[in-house]
This record gives sequence, C-alpha cells and structure tokens, in this order.
Amino acid sequence: MKRWQIALIIVMVLGIMGIVGGFSLPHLRYQSSHLNVNITDKALISKGEYIAHTSDCVACHTTLNGKPYAGGLPMLTPLGAVYSTNITPDKETGIGDYSFEQFKNAVKHGIRADKSALYPAMPYPSYQIMPDEDIAAMYAYFMSAVPAVQQANQPSELPPVLNWRWPLAYWQALFAPNRRFEPASTDPQLARGQYLVEGPGHCGSCHTERGIGFQEVTLSNVDDRYLAGAVIDGWRAKSLRGEAQGLGIWQTNELVDFFKTGRTAHTAAFGAMADVVEHSTQYWTDSDLQAMAKYLKTLSPARGQAATLPPPNHTTTQKLLTGNYDSRGAMLYAEYCQVCHRADGKGVPRIFPALAANSAVIADHPESVLQITLSGGRMPITPHDKMAFSMPAFKELSDADVAEVVNFIRNSWGNQSKTVDIKDVVAMRHFLSKKPVTATDLPQSINGDKLGKAQDSMGEKQK
Repeated sequence: MKRWQIALIIVMVLGIMGIVGGFSLPHLRYQSSHLNVNITDKALISKGEYIAHTSDCVACHTTLNGKPYAGGLPMLTPLGAVYSTNITPDKETGIGDYSFEQFKNAVKHGIRADKSALYPAMPYPSYQIMPDEDIAAMYAYFMSAVPAVQQANQPSELPPVLNWRWPLAYWQALFAPNRRFEPASTDPQLARGQYLVEGPGHCGSCHTERGIGFQEVTLSNVDDRYLAGAVIDGWRAKSLRGEAQGLGIWQTNELVDFFKTGRTAHTAAFGAMADVVEHSTQYWTDSDLQAMAKYLKTLSPARGQAATLPPPNHTTTQKLLTGNYDSRGAMLYAEYCQVCHRADGKGVPRIFPALAANSAVIADHPESVLQITLSGGRMPITPHDKMAFSMPAFKELSDADVAEVVNFIRNSWGNQSKTVDIKDVVAMRHFLSKKPVTATDLPQSINGDKLGKAQDSMGEKQK
C-alpha cells in the first residue's frame, strides 16, 4: 500500500472518530436527575419567575413585537446570526414536552432534548453554577405560568459545516467544563453578589472579552481579564472593574440606582444594557442589587488602568457659552448636542446623561459612543421614573463630522480619550446597516407611553 493511501486512511479514520466523538460527548455531559418538581406549586412558580428575571431569559427569547419567550431574536456572531428559540410550553415548537431533566440539561449544560449541543449564544457556561433547585423553580414557572405560543424556531445563518452541531461538543469540552460555584468571600452578601454576577446574571457574557473560540476568556475573577470590557452587538460593554473607565468612579448606591431604574443623576443605560435593566435588574430585590453592587466594587482595576481620573482643567464650558467655537467639533456640539447635554457637559440629572467624566464616553474603545451617535437609543422603561427619554439618530452627519463631534466630546471638560478616526465611523456605519433592529434601538415618544403599555401587558401575561 502506498504512503498516500495510508495517509488517506488515517485521515478518514480520524475524521470518523471525530464525528463519533462529537455525537457521543453530549451523552457523557448529560446529567440525570431524580428531583421531583411540582409544577403547580404556587410558591415554586413565584420563585421561578424571580429566577427567570435574574437570569434575564425574556430579553433574549423575545423579539421585537413578539410574544414573551417565543424566541426569534437574532444574536449576531462574526459568522452570522443565531436566533433564540421558543421556550414557551408549546408542545410542537417550544419546550412543552421537556421533562425537568431535559430542561436542566439544556439550561445548565447546553444539551438539547435530542442530546445534541446548543450554541453557546445560550449562556450555559454561566448557568452551570446555578443549583438544581433554582432550575426546578424556573421549570415550574415556564411550564405553568408562561402562555404557550406556537412559533417555529428559525435556523441559524451560520454557513454550512460551521452550523453543524457535533463540533460544538468539542467546544463545550474545551470551554464549558463542569464547574461549581466557589465563593471568594465568607461574607454572605459578597458571596451572593458574586453568585449573581457569575451565574444567573451572566455578566461575563457581555463584559468579558472572547477568545479565539469565541469563548469567554475567564468565567470568574481568577485574573483581571474578567469583566474588563468587551464588544457585543457593536456596543462596548464597559469594564466592570475598579478603574476610572470602569466602575472606579461609581459609588455602590449609584450602581444600585442604575440597576433598578436604568439611570442615575449622571448617566443612563442604553443599548443592550437598557434591555438588561428593563427585563431583568429592575425586578431584583434590593438585597440582591446591593449584593451585586458591593461585589462589583471589590474588583481591582484592570492591569495598567488608573483607578481615578486626572483633575479637570479645561475651558470648554466658557468657550461654548461665549460662542468661541475653536474647532469643527465644538460647532457641531453646539448645534446638535448642547441643548440637552449642556455647555458644561453635565446634562440634566436623570433626564439627559452627562458627557463629562462619563465612564462610557471616555472608554478606550469608542464603539458605544459611535453607535448611539449614529443610531440613537432610548432609556429603559421602569416605574421608578415618570418619563423615559430617547436620543435621536444623527446618521445624516458625514463620517468626518461624526468623528469631529465624538472626538470633541471625548476630550472636553477634562475628558481624555483616544482619537476616533473616520475609518472607525465608516466601520460602525457599515455594521449598523446590517444590524437587526431591536426594541431599545427605536426612538419613542418622550414619555415612553407605547413601550410602557407593551411592558405592562407583558408583565400581566407573566403573572
């Protein structure tokens, strides 16, 4: 037999073994359960509803103008969109036929009822540390309190071969190994906060950078890459660590206020974080919000990042007030931005966010500032403020003008940030041309009546 024939046989054998392994690994990962779940237990259902809120299930499994939990929300990846699935108790298109054991393995281990691997768009690497009792409560809630919706799931837009399921089993083995929650503190409040951040809150899914396999580079605070910021859906999910551009200049009470209402006197949630507040954190108990905020404030600054801002030394406000526009950016700011964000860059408390010393504005990476400038956005709607405000899109500005005004904002009133180039604006405009529209991308009326009524309706259906 010739060498090339031997080599071909070896390759074929290895390929077959790899495919067989890909189909076999989920069976090894799958965990049996003997927990009996009474899905009609009202207390269990109520607990499950709260856990579903802490896990932010509705935000990913509900699309624009769609029924709650019926799926269809596109989640962008570098290879194409993956659509969330129907997790209502519909027996044909949802999870109505799932046993608790199957539900648990899907949520915690990324294994579907047919024993194939789920895409890691589902944050099961984080959910793994959730106790089975909490998963059981969620199961009771979904099976008994969520209305069944018959809506077929959409296939992913991943290209052929890359959309196969069996290779995902190897991804899971490498990047989502079985693990347990390991509290770093004996303080019950800090331990609870750590659990909420690592587990149901799955903060790292957005705020921790991804590796070569699109995996979170770390799932816990073993090094300072954890929660140090990342780009998702074109937004820069800011660092949640202790540097000034992260949470270093935030107080614990400000974090609690932000998570509960979506705003503070200084800033407001926008983009994907507005979804998190609207669908998840506004429903958390005060004790859980305090626990999460206090835990986040224990995280040290990322390596090489300063914990404080340099003292402000600027003449920006006086120049704007006297009409001394010494740059194209200053003129554009006066024309388009100053009426809301004010000449001093401090905005209006709880109405128009400040731009001066705003950690999202001065981040090293400008994606969020560019995206909200080009596409606009809105605050989350909660019952804690009477009005929710929107920012209009300024996509009619030229690429050069967008770069000019963004650079002015990021380097005025004492702000010090890296320069934005025209090519950054071009790249963001191209990204937005392909990005699906979501609820928080849509400008709304000044009091948010339309969205408020929609949210009230959703809440009533969930009760």
